[in-house]
Amino acid sequence: MKAKVITLENKAAGEITLADEVFATAVREDILARMVNWQLAKRRSGTHKVKGRSEVAGSTTKQFRQKGTGRARRGNGKAGQFRSGGRAFGPTPRSHEHGLPKKVRKMALRCALSAKQADGKLIVVDEAALKSPQTKDLATKLDKLGWTNALVVSGAEVDVNFALAARNLSQVDVLPSEGANVYDILRHDTLVLTKAAVESLEGRLL
Repeated sequence: MKAKVITLENKAAGEITLADEVFATAVREDILARMVNWQLAKRRSGTHKVKGRSEVAGSTTKQFRQKGTGRARRGNGKAGQFRSGGRAFGPTPRSHEHGLPKKVRKMALRCALSAKQADGKLIVVDEAALKSPQTKDLATKLDKLGWTNALVVSGAEVDVNFALAARNLSQVDVLPSEGANVYDILRHDTLVLTKAAVESLEGRLL
């Protein structure tokens, strides 16, 4: 399929051919959901921890005699049902990662790109580069283009001036082509790809 190429000044810069196998596949929401869950689980720190019965401070002596008090028998006060006792079966540090086949991950990225293309939210620019790292200048350009919430995917390397200018814009993120991922694509309203990013993604997914 053909797609128009523009500049950051919103001027026409020719056309580019997008591979149908990457940008026009059937969008499967179940695959996208699996991929997002995989990404979010992988980034979890897993450092949650509570103290168990053997770790809380307290006496290990028997609270009162076994019989004759009219109360339930009790050992020490560190059991989980008592105030300041240890938690039974509480969370411990662990990894939340789980496996996901590489074929499914590639399919999910193709689905995410195709979803943006189908919604008309995929834009191709000739390059994402600035002469100076001025946030005000970049914000003005993006306002004229109507990109209020955008993910910009560049080539193998991100232009330093563009990255510096964009880091103060809360709803604009910049990634190299290798960092393009399903979660960031879906959580931004507009996906902006440079021509170098298109070539890199097609080589990665075909």
